[in-house]
Amino acid sequence: MDATTRPDLSDIAVARKLERLAAGAKPRVLDLFSGAGGISLGFHRAGFQIDGALEIEPLPALTHALNFHGDDPDAAIPHALPRDMTRVEPDQLAAELRLGTVDDAIDVLVGGPPCQAYARVGRAKLREIADHPEAYKVDPRGNLFLRYLAYVKAFRPLALLMENVPDILHYGGHNVVEEMVEALDGLGYAGRYSLINSAFHGVPQMRDRVFLIAYRRELNVKVRFPRATNHMRLPPGYAGTRAVALRYVDLLGGAGYVQPDLGDQSLPGPVTAEEAIGDLRPIKGTSVKRGARKFTELTGYRDDNQPTEYQAAMRQWPGFESEGGVRDHLIRYLPRDHLVFAEMRPGAEYPEAHALAIEIARREAGKQGIGEGTTAYRKIYDSIVPPYDVSKFPNRWWKLRPDWPVRTLMAHIGKDTYSHIHWDSEQARTISVREAARLQSFPDGFAFQGAMNAAFRQIGNAVPPLMAASIAETILDTLKEAATRLAPASC
Repeated sequence: MDATTRPDLSDIAVARKLERLAAGAKPRVLDLFSGAGGISLGFHRAGFQIDGALEIEPLPALTHALNFHGDDPDAAIPHALPRDMTRVEPDQLAAELRLGTVDDAIDVLVGGPPCQAYARVGRAKLREIADHPEAYKVDPRGNLFLRYLAYVKAFRPLALLMENVPDILHYGGHNVVEEMVEALDGLGYAGRYSLINSAFHGVPQMRDRVFLIAYRRELNVKVRFPRATNHMRLPPGYAGTRAVALRYVDLLGGAGYVQPDLGDQSLPGPVTAEEAIGDLRPIKGTSVKRGARKFTELTGYRDDNQPTEYQAAMRQWPGFESEGGVRDHLIRYLPRDHLVFAEMRPGAEYPEAHALAIEIARREAGKQGIGEGTTAYRKIYDSIVPPYDVSKFPNRWWKLRPDWPVRTLMAHIGKDTYSHIHWDSEQARTISVREAARLQSFPDGFAFQGAMNAAFRQIGNAVPPLMAASIAETILDTLKEAATRLAPASC
């Protein structure tokens, strides 16, 4: 059926949603596994209405609620509650969030079930959900993919977006996303997926993630992915990881896979670390004392440079504008490592840093006339040399290159930030909470709840909002086209 054919919209819920969009209303979004709200923020920027979210952890749930519903404290209360989707039914969630009847509550469903949940799920179970929406209860411990499909079946969104790590393309001998496409087909959705690196979409971070987009089959639209806005040559590690993942796509079946747009050299280069965070005030690593960090003090921007296009965008994001500075430009207390941070070269990793630390320890001992093998030498050594096994943790440390996007930010930054050491040797430190947020493309007016470690974890777990916005813009264009073409037939 070609794009000019008008199908029979016998599904009343789908027809009502299309009529609403054709009348100019914003598409309504429900964000599952929302975390702090990276996907929600991208869709908000693109022109969607964020009506609700579901998140099991208390602090990310509170972060999401206050950022998207904080204008009305009373209304924000039900949104701030953490919820376990294996214990909350779709109609119950719709009622608690005051979204209306479940099949008419939202237009777009977004989120990304943890891929670990797939360990006990197979093709047969994914298909079974189409006929038996409570099939997940047979083994509720980890079948969050089944639960996700149950929510799709109940809410009947016009479109959906799923995000996950590249390993999902070959997890446990399965191409999980391909099997999700098959399962969604049984629920009436046409889906496709792609492996996209955020650096090609204006994010100052090399982050590969799989994105699946699906639409109700009645819409009769082609699944499209956003065109690249930036171009770069990925370093060998990233290029190799992508090659492995895509090889498995062919081996395990990948009929639904779409090659991402990588642009060409006519496009601007990637946004660099310095272009992203160079306007934030310097912090001497040695100036930080032990103790809790609170996001109460406003820190202004540097006044010795003009903001880059990216920095200005982070300050002026509509609905999340800065107050003239940031409140979470705070770093960890790491007294052992300042000497090593200062002497590392940009781009250096842990083996090089460890060897450098040994050299520094020898040098410091020599200044004091202390020989190796003594108790005094061991004390100096332990105060400077990190204890991690070089063979087991080669990527544990990395010093940012100011002229390059940063490596992938992960949830582990909630425990330490050695994976992102600031390039400025004068500062001799790891990145701050706000620097991590900037590198993930969170605007300066977006506030994270909890202490520093919790904020770092929320940032590392998030989908970069600018990446989400690029996809959201494509989905919005597709929905508007479908609504314009199909809504009159539903009257």
